Amino acid sequence: MKPYKIPEIAKKYVDYDMIHAHTELPEFPDARTRLLFAFLSNQRTPLLHSELYALVVSLVQLGMDTHDLIDESGRVAEKEMRSRQLKVLAGDYYSSRFYQLLAQAGQVSMIKRISNGVCEVNKLKVNFYMKMKQFKVTAEEYLTQCVQVKTELFTVFTDILDDTMARVWTELLHGLGRCEVVMDELLRSEKPERFNHSWGYWHVLNVGTDEEKRKLADKQTEPSFVSALLSSYDVRGQLAEKLKQSVSQVQAIVAKLDSDKLMRELQQVGETFLRPLLPAASALNERR
Repeated sequence: MKPYKIPEIAKKYVDYDMIHAHTELPEFPDARTRLLFAFLSNQRTPLLHSELYALVVSLVQLGMDTHDLIDESGRVAEKEMRSRQLKVLAGDYYSSRFYQLLAQAGQVSMIKRISNGVCEVNKLKVNFYMKMKQFKVTAEEYLTQCVQVKTELFTVFTDILDDTMARVWTELLHGLGRCEVVMDELLRSEKPERFNHSWGYWHVLNVGTDEEKRKLADKQTEPSFVSALLSSYDVRGQLAEKLKQSVSQVQAIVAKLDSDKLMRELQQVGETFLRPLLPAASALNERR
């Protein structure tokens, strides 16, 4: 089986000086991509195009994540406008490369499969944004919806896996997705300017005082007010606990795998993604 080299291969499609000089890009979806590659490569009959499939889906995901970073708020300075334009172009470019790569390999049916997956992700996002706009979201529902949006594209591969692997794949995909989402929320909690519509935001809307809820609904999110909310409701501590629980659940699923070969592959996922989260959670608890 080929070693996992998707991030290195993807660099020639995503690493451009102009983009990096003028705008920020999202993180490469390494955990989900590595998980997909491990499952595709460790079936009874490993798929010939495992590496190609993992590469193209990572590019599509990166393209959608790049578009999600676009700030649609009002008028902006020239520098921010350039950043916005590059995000639009970069997202379109990353997303379009999967057509070319799959077409060159004669994988037309996979183009349709992934395209349908993109449509499903966009439907989820629209429904999710509408619920948030109507304030019909609890903090836990927010996490669940974020995980579903993050993992939906990768579920298009479920029915091409061996039946014995499909269920475990689904569990691990959602487990890793939850780890990623909670970690993202921990990082957001360190920056008051990113508090709006975060897990902490919805948590306070669910359990806060009437005055706090009113201020949030009126979009009063001054840094001092947000910092006070983060401290009063121990947002970082709660997220750290959720992170530890999510990591433990993933580790428990991996421990039950029958395939030693697949388990070894997934241990690498743990080394590159899960293990660094535990020290981060411990550090947060020490500051509490």
